Amino acid sequence: MANWRADAWLIAGLAILVLVLFCGSLAVGPVVLAPGTVVAGLFGGGGEAARIIVQEIRLPRALLSVMIGGSLGLSGAALQGLLRNPLAAPDLFGAPAAASFGAVVAISLGVADALSFALPVAAIAAALVSVALLVVVAGPRSSLLVVILAGLAISSLAGAGTALALNLAPNPFAALEIAFWLLGSLEDRSMQHVLIALPFMAVGVALLAWDGRAFRALTLGEEAAASLGFNLARVRLRVVSGVAAAVGAGVAVAGSIGFIGLVAPHLVRPLVGHDPARLMLPAALAGAALLTAADIAARLIPAQEEIKVGVLTALIGAPFFIWLIFSRRRDFAEDER
Repeated sequence: MANWRADAWLIAGLAILVLVLFCGSLAVGPVVLAPGTVVAGLFGGGGEAARIIVQEIRLPRALLSVMIGGSLGLSGAALQGLLRNPLAAPDLFGAPAAASFGAVVAISLGVADALSFALPVAAIAAALVSVALLVVVAGPRSSLLVVILAGLAISSLAGAGTALALNLAPNPFAALEIAFWLLGSLEDRSMQHVLIALPFMAVGVALLAWDGRAFRALTLGEEAAASLGFNLARVRLRVVSGVAAAVGAGVAVAGSIGFIGLVAPHLVRPLVGHDPARLMLPAALAGAALLTAADIAARLIPAQEEIKVGVLTALIGAPFFIWLIFSRRRDFAEDER
């Protein structure tokens, strides 16, 4: 009962924080809008200028920040529960790198520009292909170590392909467009991008949320989890497919945004008693809050051009990752013994 009440308060607090940041994202930009103007513009009032700014420019951006941040936070929590490793991140199995490769190929071939419909379709298709390739390479019943190694190989191959596509870009403008897209940004996105990403993210979130009890059982070890009736091969396949669908869709519409999936679960893990099943929803809400806050900060930092949100998350996440490794050196040394 005490755990249920604590979780309810935590989830309610995080949900309120996400809502406040969502409203702030609608109000903040080159033109700062008053709360009343935001509400009026959201429902078609307040004049044509307010309606265009809120509904067509800022609403898609705010929705994507919540969707992508939530997907990254949930993916990070699921992977850390599956691997029983707090350093696991959503890019471990290669789907984000494959999605980036698909989008970069579309740009370099002139099939799509960074804001077109074809670019996210190509990225999502590449992410799904990477999952199929992972299953073929690793096999449906292989060990977790083999799956991780296969994912790292696919990620490295996709990264090399992205670098090659950038190197062979047909003109400097295409190369610049690819480089800026890879930095990760929510700028100039539309409801079309929201509608493209939403079904894939919904499927991915459903797959990832399915195995909370399995992650809790895995804290006792793989043999114990199997003895409790969990099919670990199916659990791994669901997690890998869920990460590919959810994170791949986010990469498809916003480019590469790193470290949210690593940082968000760590911020809320002490508040749920380090229980991987209880971590899932709070981690998703924390990820949504982190990315929305970073996107607001990207608009507020004075600069000639808006700072890419992927750059901000990396600047925050990389030092956090270094601190995390430093703080857990003793645990890693004990594991090696």
